[in-house]
Amino acid sequence: MSRIGKQPIPIPKGVNITIDGSDVTVKGPKGEVHRSFNPDITIKEEDGEIVLTRPTDQRHHRAQHGLARALLNNMVLGVSDGFTRKLTIEGVGYRAETQGKDLVLYVGYSHEVKISPPENLSFEVPQESRGREIIVSGIDKQVVGEMAAYVRKQRPPEPYKGKGIRYEGEYVRMKAGKAGKA
Repeated sequence: MSRIGKQPIPIPKGVNITIDGSDVTVKGPKGEVHRSFNPDITIKEEDGEIVLTRPTDQRHHRAQHGLARALLNNMVLGVSDGFTRKLTIEGVGYRAETQGKDLVLYVGYSHEVKISPPENLSFEVPQESRGREIIVSGIDKQVVGEMAAYVRKQRPPEPYKGKGIRYEGEYVRMKAGKAGKA
């Protein structure tokens, strides 16, 4: 049996879950998320927890069981706590700032790069970082990760000087230049 799929999902206080067959809506203090799951997976609410079961032990049912449980758990965590992803900017003159809800990047182009966030997502540039740190936060883990990847894509870290936008804690393998500087 799936080790992840058989674990029940605890429902925190302030979170309401509506189950309509294979459609699940989760409402919490931070917002609302809706998702449709595989109709083979049965989703039930029992004793303040959500329990998922599968009909057979076939390979595709086992895979869907663990996937559905992980996605549903992320929905519950997202509306109660939220998700964040931190990015850091390296490079002389490279910086970021917010203008209203939009993120504006100055990363070595002749123009600034303006990024508008989708619904239920926000950008934050802490004042103490002087525009060298970006925090992407929201209630949907997938959307937060995609937007962080999109921001990083505007100027990915290059391997010679290390300039660019990288995830916090990301290791960039540096190369020696033409002269073999090491």
